[in-house]
Amino acid sequence: MEYNSAREQLLMPEYGRNIQKMVQYAMTLEDREERSKLARSIVNVMAQLNPQMRDIADFKHKLWDHLYYISDFKLDVDAPYPKPDPSTYKLKPKPLKYPGKQMRFRHYGHIVEDVIQEVSSMEEGATKEQRIINLANFMKMLYVNWNKDTVNDEVIFENIKTMSGGTLVVKEDARLQHASELPSVKQVNKKQNKNRSRKGGNGKNYRK
Repeated sequence: MEYNSAREQLLMPEYGRNIQKMVQYAMTLEDREERSKLARSIVNVMAQLNPQMRDIADFKHKLWDHLYYISDFKLDVDAPYPKPDPSTYKLKPKPLKYPGKQMRFRHYGHIVEDVIQEVSSMEEGATKEQRIINLANFMKMLYVNWNKDTVNDEVIFENIKTMSGGTLVVKEDARLQHASELPSVKQVNKKQNKNRSRKGGNGKNYRK
């Protein structure tokens, strides 16, 4: 019995081993016209095997590029497109840049950090105090969902103070909602999606 591990490596597995064998056979044909005719037939079969490629712009050109790649760029035929440069297939993609911003409390995420900055810039007053309490409740919800356990309000207050650089301080008599009363992140997202579905593109509520 012949195992795939003992066979020649497939250069493009999405086309299968038969296509690769057909390409190898085409390379053995001495007559250029016959070789070119077979190459066109192979490209048509490749298109049938991957119909989703029809949604890609200039998909025929891509199929011919794949044909050359399977032949290790050694196939010499009359094609409607020029043979691609082999060096372009050896270039490694540039590494993705990861966000350089470090988060001390990853379970809160960047959104909470942005909200803290926004609330910190507000004028002192009842509105700002209420925003701080709302923010604290939201952070407590995130903490509980991440930690799967309850948390003392003092921990949340201390986190707000630390993350704001000491500019946001919760009043000593402030009390947050109990962990059992807080919604889950899933419930909040579901509610937000439901609210969006009720609104039109300009944000107005069209539901009567």
